[in-house]
Amino acid sequence: MTTPTTPSTTLAAAPTTAAAPSAPVAVSLVGSTGSIGTQAVEVVRRDPQRFQVVALAAWRSVDLLVQQAHELHPQLVAIGDPALASEVAERLPAGVELAVGADGLVAAARCGEVVVNGVVGFAGLPVTLAALAAGRRLALANKESLIAGAPVVQQVRRTPGAEIVPVDSEHCALHQCLRSGEGPDEVGRLVLTASGGPFRGRRAAELADVGVDEALAHPTWAMGPKITVDSSTLMNKGLEVIEAHELFEIDYDRIEVVIHPQSIVHSMVEFVDGATVAQLSNPDMRLPIGYALAYPRRLEHPFGTLDWTQLRRLDFELPDRGAFRCLALAESAGRQGGLAPAWLNGANEVAVAAFLDGRIGWSTIADVVEDTLGACEQHPVHEVGDVVDADGRARRHAEAVVRRRERAA
Repeated sequence: MTTPTTPSTTLAAAPTTAAAPSAPVAVSLVGSTGSIGTQAVEVVRRDPQRFQVVALAAWRSVDLLVQQAHELHPQLVAIGDPALASEVAERLPAGVELAVGADGLVAAARCGEVVVNGVVGFAGLPVTLAALAAGRRLALANKESLIAGAPVVQQVRRTPGAEIVPVDSEHCALHQCLRSGEGPDEVGRLVLTASGGPFRGRRAAELADVGVDEALAHPTWAMGPKITVDSSTLMNKGLEVIEAHELFEIDYDRIEVVIHPQSIVHSMVEFVDGATVAQLSNPDMRLPIGYALAYPRRLEHPFGTLDWTQLRRLDFELPDRGAFRCLALAESAGRQGGLAPAWLNGANEVAVAAFLDGRIGWSTIADVVEDTLGACEQHPVHEVGDVVDADGRARRHAEAVVRRRERAA
C-alpha cells in the first residue's frame, strides 16, 4: 500500500493564528441533501462572509436540492439520477449550470477549494478520487470510499494540494489531538470511542429478534438509516478502525475501541510518554463539519459547547465482541488489507439494505459479512477498476447469501 507523502498527510502541524481569508472559501457540497450536507449548509449560513457554496450535488432529492440552489446561488448543481434532470433544470435559478449522473457528482467535486463528501456508501468513491486528484481539501464524511478504495485513494492523496480533513466525529477528534504535529512514532495508541448504539449492554441471545425500528433508535446521534444500523452492529466502529489506520498511518495493534455512552469524549490519543489528549464536546456534527471547512483556523461560532457544571460522569467500557461480531470482522478485513476492506464494505451494504427491507434479521448481518469475507479473492490493486470489480463480486456473493437465508427462514 502506498504511504502518503508530506503534502497530503493530516499529521502536520496546523497554525491556528493564520490570517483570515480575504475572499470566501469556495465550498462544494456533494450529498448536500443528506444529514451531513444539510448540517454543512447550517454551518455556511452562520458565516456567509467566510464560505461560499459553488456547487451542490445530490442523487434524487430534487425539492431540497432546488431549495438549496435558490438560497445559496451556486455555480453548478448536479443531480445523480438522469431521469430527474429535466425536472431540476426547469426549477433551477437562471445562470446555474446543471450536471447529470455520476459524472455530474464528479464535476461538483472538482469545483470547490473544499469539497464535502457526504455521499452514502461506496458510491462516494469517485467523489473522493476526483476531489483529491484535483488537489482539493476533502472534508471526508464518506468513510467507505477511503476504506474500500484505500490503495487507489492513497495514490491520489499525494497530489499537490490534496489533503483529507475527516468529518467523522471520532477522526476529527483524533485530527485535533494531533494538531501540534506529532508523528506516528510518537503515538502510543489511538482510542476510538463508541456510544454503543441502541443495543449497548445486550447479550447476543437478546438481539436475535430486534427489529428495524429498534436498530434505528440511536441514543445519541441523528443520522441516516444505513449508518445508524452500522452503529447498532458496531460495524461503523470497525470501519472507523480501518479509516484511522489509513488516515493516520498507525498500525492496527495501536488502535483501540472503547464504549463511551455519554458521547462527550469523541476520541483520544495516548502518546508514548504516557500523556493522553482527548477532544470533548457535546455531540453535534456541525462542529467537525465546521472544523473541516475552516481548517487550519477554527470557526468563531461554537457548536457542542459543554456546560462543565452539569457534566457529572464519563464512563468507559470494553465492547462485547461476542454480541457485536461486525467489529471483529472489520478489524480482520483491515489487517488483511488489499481488497478485503472492499469485500467487507460491499457485503455490509448489501446486508444492511436487506435488513432494512425486512429480508433478514439483525443478527444475520454479521453472518452475511462473515460468509462473504470468507470468499474474498485477493488480487493486486492497480487502478480504481480493480476496487470496483471487487465491490461487485462481494455484493453478488452477499446477495446470494441473503437469498439462501430467506429460503431457509
